[in-house]
This record gives sequence, structure tokens and C-alpha cells, in this order.
Amino acid sequence: MTNSNDSISIIVPFYNEEGNVMPLVEHVSQALANFEHPWELVLVDDGSSDQTLRRLREAAETFGNHIHVVELQRNFGQTAAMQAGIDQARGTLLVTLDGDLQNDPADIPGMIEELQERDLDLLVGWRKNRKDTLVMRKIPSRIANRLIRKVTGVYLHDYGCSLKVYRASVMEKVRLYGEMHRFIPAWVATAVPSSRIGERVVNHKERLSGESKYGISRTFRVIIDLLFMWFFMRFRARPGHLFGTIGLVFALFGTLILTWLGIDKFIMGNDIGGRPLLMAGVMLVITSIQFMTTGIIAELLARIYFESSSRNAYVIRPPRKAEPEYGWHKPS
Repeated sequence: MTNSNDSISIIVPFYNEEGNVMPLVEHVSQALANFEHPWELVLVDDGSSDQTLRRLREAAETFGNHIHVVELQRNFGQTAAMQAGIDQARGTLLVTLDGDLQNDPADIPGMIEELQERDLDLLVGWRKNRKDTLVMRKIPSRIANRLIRKVTGVYLHDYGCSLKVYRASVMEKVRLYGEMHRFIPAWVATAVPSSRIGERVVNHKERLSGESKYGISRTFRVIIDLLFMWFFMRFRARPGHLFGTIGLVFALFGTLILTWLGIDKFIMGNDIGGRPLLMAGVMLVITSIQFMTTGIIAELLARIYFESSSRNAYVIRPPRKAEPEYGWHKPS
């Protein structure tokens, strides 16, 4: 299902990738040189401390006004930078990829064509032959992907691949916060049927410049984020069911303890005032529920804050001079 009216916005977040900026823009330009749709390249600097921003501006001056540079006030993280790029994009189709040159821009035209032909809302890249270290990257990624598939019910091989193609109309219904970029397919599945989400094998290259921002510690953050993801997918519209179930379970154990102590005191005549089990029963009913629900409630409040107040999870630095009028790279 090809739509000749589609325009493409390619979004690339950068953080301390000064050596990769020019090569990436060149590769994208080469990959889309004869592309049939108008396209723009949205480059987001996520508060880099090196010369990345300078290189982005040089790329815009060199390649033309279809290069759109977005400068964030400070480092807000990859998810916020990606959302900033999505908000600034003007295309009907959105493409995201990393700025480390491990994603291959040559895959973009084929992914766009497949998304249109299969009439999908999201097409996810699958790095079937990853060029990463086994212990630090591949094994944690496999564990995370298996957990995410199990919890979300959206069965993809590679959640961590940044190379994705989306319909902009769908992404307007999804807001990204925290470090939720790795769960984008699951978030999209809350707005569209999972049958409209597909995947495609893509190329993956070794990192040639800069340093990886990923490590084994991210596996633990994935698990924490996954708990929130599980909650929102299953209990966002009915949180009382989750809280009520937890409350009943803990109330049951607490009631059993307090009932036993009541029998011990009023029937058997024993003194229970100084027994630790009395405090345990009371605290089991009250404190445990608070500890288990505080994180979820806090996440709920954060989303309500962002969505109801129209606040974003990032701040774009005000331009120091008049910005150029951005255009499109159109087919010749």
C-alpha cells in the first residue's frame, strides 16, 4: 500500500558522538539520494559535552536546509531526545536510528517500503547478526528481550534496535518518558493491535568511533521499567484491581496473625503486648502495601503531570539567532 503523499522524517539522537556526525549524515544522504519521497533529517543533540553540536551545525550548513538541528538544554537521556525529535518532525512517516553508525541507513528505504506494503503502523529492525560483545551487550540484550516479550505479549526478537519506522499518526498517541524508548513497540501496542507491528532483519555494524553508552547495569533498569510497563499495559484503566488484590493478600496474612494473637490473649490468657509478632501483624497490613505501591503510584502521577500540564521531559535551548527555514530533500 504505497502512498505517494508520504513524507519521511529521520530522527537521530546524539550524545558525545562528534566523530560519527558527518559520516552518518553522508550515509543517510547516499541511502536516500534517489528516494521517491521528500525527506528531512532531524538531528537531536542531547546536551553533548564534546564537539557534537558543532558538527551537527556544520552538517546542516554543508548538506542543506532539510537537515534540522535540535539542541537540548542539557543531557536528558535517549528517550527524551527521541521524543524531542518526534515532536519536531513534520513527516507522515518517522524513522529513528542511533547516532553511533551501527544502524545502517541503507536499510531505511526497504523498511519504509515494507511498512507500506504490509500496511503496518510500526516496523522494528532486528539485528540478527549483532556486531557487539557477547557478555556486555548480547547476553543482557537476550535476557531483556525475553523478559519484555513475556511480560508485554508483543513478540519481537529485538526490542533494543533503534532502527524503526512508525506512522506519525500513531506516535501522536504515545508519549515517551524516563527510559521507555526500549518499550516503544509495547507502548504502540496500547494504541493499535499488535498485528500492525512487524519486524525486519537489518544490518548491524561494529562501532568505529566514540564510546558505547550501554552496559550491564542497564539490564537492571530494564527490569524496573518492565514492572511499570506491565502495570500500564494491564492496569492503567483499572488500577484498583491491582491495588485491591495486593491489599487482600496482605490483609489476609495480617488478619491471620492478629486473629491468632487475639485467641492467645483472650482465650488462652497470655500477654501479647511485648511480642514482636503483634507489631509484625500490624506493619504487614499497613507498611508493606505502601512500599509495594509507592513506585507505581509515583509513575502514575508523573504521567498525569506531563500529560495534563503539557510539559515535556526535555527543554530545547532557545536559538541564539534566527533559525533557517527548514525544507525537504525532494526527489529529482
